[in-house]
Amino acid sequence: MRMSQLFGQTLREAPSEAEIASHQLLLRAGFIRQLAAGIFSYLPLARRSLNKIENILREEMDRIGGQEMTMPVVHPAELWQETGRWYRIDAEMGRFKDRNNRDMVLAMTHEEVVADLVRREVRSYRQLPRLIYHIQTKFRDDPRPRAGLIRVREFTMKDSYSLDADWDGLDQQYRQHYQAYYNIFQRCGLPVIAVKSDVGMMGGQMAHEFMYLTPAGEDTLLICENCGYAANRQIARFQKPAAKDEPALPLEKVATPGAKTIEELANFLNIPREKTAKAVFVMATFPTNTTPGKPSTAPKLERFVFAIIRGDMDVNDTKLANALGATALRPATEEEIRAIGAVPGYASPIGLMGINQNTASTRPFVVVVDDLIPSSPNLVAGANLEGYHLRNVNFGRDYTAEITADIAAAGEGDACPNCAASMRTVRGVEVGNIFKLGTNFSDALGCTYTDPDGQEKPVIMGSYGIGSGRLLACVAEQHHDEYGLKWPITIAPYQVHLVALLGRSSSDTDILANQLYSDLVDAGIEVLFDDREESPGVKFNDADLIGIPLRLTVSERALKQGGVEVKRRDQAERQIILLTETITFVKTEIAKMEAEINSLVKTIPYPD
Repeated sequence: MRMSQLFGQTLREAPSEAEIASHQLLLRAGFIRQLAAGIFSYLPLARRSLNKIENILREEMDRIGGQEMTMPVVHPAELWQETGRWYRIDAEMGRFKDRNNRDMVLAMTHEEVVADLVRREVRSYRQLPRLIYHIQTKFRDDPRPRAGLIRVREFTMKDSYSLDADWDGLDQQYRQHYQAYYNIFQRCGLPVIAVKSDVGMMGGQMAHEFMYLTPAGEDTLLICENCGYAANRQIARFQKPAAKDEPALPLEKVATPGAKTIEELANFLNIPREKTAKAVFVMATFPTNTTPGKPSTAPKLERFVFAIIRGDMDVNDTKLANALGATALRPATEEEIRAIGAVPGYASPIGLMGINQNTASTRPFVVVVDDLIPSSPNLVAGANLEGYHLRNVNFGRDYTAEITADIAAAGEGDACPNCAASMRTVRGVEVGNIFKLGTNFSDALGCTYTDPDGQEKPVIMGSYGIGSGRLLACVAEQHHDEYGLKWPITIAPYQVHLVALLGRSSSDTDILANQLYSDLVDAGIEVLFDDREESPGVKFNDADLIGIPLRLTVSERALKQGGVEVKRRDQAERQIILLTETITFVKTEIAKMEAEINSLVKTIPYPD
C-alpha cells in the first residue's frame, strides 16, 4: 500500500479526551476515529491488524476442535425472556421494537441463540461434544465508556460455546480454552495472567478472566506471590483476622457526639477499628417478572438492605449482590435510611422493626452480616440515636440477620486464603473470559439430548469470549515508546515500512524505491510504502508513530553507502544492506521476529 493512497492520516496531537497511551497513539497513527461515546470506526491500518488478531483466534479455536459459524446481531426478546436475563439486565441491554411492535435485543452475547440452536439441532449423545464459535459485533450500552477501545459500547468479540454430555466433558473443554487463550495472547505479544472472577450476568459454576496488568486498568486484582492465588477483587477471598474470644458483655449506651464515621468513632473511644461494626445501606434491585414470553410492565422491585461488617473492613458490592441474588445495588438516600428508623452516622439494626425476631416477615428491609461478625464479640455499633453508640453489641443476642455471608472486600496486605501470605493489589484490563455455564441456559430453553439408556438429560454448556478491539488496544498499551507504536510482527498492519527520501537525484532514488516496493510485494512481503512528497522528518516521525516492525529507507546517502538502510522499530541500531540482498535479509528478519514471538508460547499449568 502506498501512503499517498492510504485512507486516513496521522495527527500531530491527540484529542484532549484521549487519556491513556493506546487511545492517543491509535488516534494519532490513523488507526481509529471516534463516532460517538464508546463507538469507533476502524480505519484500514486497524482493520489489517484486527484481521490478523482474528485469524489467530480462528487458528487457536480450530486447534481445539472449534467450528466457525455466524449468529445474528439482532435477537427476538422472547429468547432473553425465557432465560430471565431480559428482566435481570438493566439499561446496559440495547432494546428496541421492530415495525411489528415486537421487542428486540441488540446482541450483548449469544448464549440464548446458541441454546435455541441446540434445542433444535441436538437430539442424541452421539452429537456431543461440540464446540462452535463466531466473531461478531456486540453492543452493550455501557454508562461510562472510556480509554478508547478499552471500554466501548459497540465491539467485536470472538465468543465460543462448548456443548457436552457430562461435567467431565465441560471440564476438558474449559481447560482447553484456558491454554488456547494463553496461546492467543502470547502470539499477540501480550502478557496476561488468569484470575478467578465473578460469573456475573452469565451465571454458572466458575469463571476466569485473563488480565493484562496495567495502571490503566479498571479492575483490581489480588495476587499472592507465594502460592500463585489470583482473583478479581469482586470475588477475592482472604483469611480474616480472628477476633479475640471473650464473654458477651451487657449493652451499654455511650455518648459519641460528632463521631459519625468509623475513624471518628474509634478515635473518640480510643479503640481499634476492628472493635466497631460498620453499617452500610443500599437499595437492592430484584426482577419482578421472569415468566417466559410475558414482558414485565411492573417496576422492578427495590428492597432496603442493611449490611454490617467489621469496622476495619469494607463491603464488596459484588459479593453483597451475589449473597442477595440482586441484579443491581445503589446507595440508599438519607430519607430511605430514616424511613426504616435508622439514624445516619449512628445506625445499627438494634431496635429497628422486627429486628429481634427470628423471622424476616415483619421487617421492611433485609439484614446481611459479614461472616466474621458472628465471631466478633462486644462490638461498638450505632444506637439509632443522634450522638450515641452502643458498646458490647453481639450478633445473635442483640439482633439477627437473614443472610450471613462473606461480603468483605480484600485489599493490599490481606492474608492469602490458601497460604496466609500477604497479597498485593494490581490493576488490570480484562482481555478474555471463560465461564462454566453448566445447565443454566439448557434448563431455561429446554436443551436436552438422549443418553445411551434413552434418558433425556440437559446439555452442559460453557462460554468463552475475547474482544478483538480491546486486545488491539492492550497490545498498543504494552508495545509503545515516546515516539509511537511498536507492533509485534504477528499483528502489525504491515511487516515493512518502506521510506523513500528524494534528494537531488530524486529520479534515480524514486525509480529504485518503486522497484524495491514491487520486488517486496512480489516476494509476498506486506509493505507500506511512504511515497509522499514530505520531508524526511515527517516521514520518519510517521514511521515511528505507526510502528511497523521493520523500516527500509531508500535515500541518496544510503545508496552511496552501498544499499538500503534497515532499522527495526524495537531497536536503535541501523545498518546498510546491499540492494540485491534486501529481499533475503527482510525475509530473514521477519522470520526472526516471528520466532521471538513464538518462543513466548508456553504451556501454562491449569490451577486445580
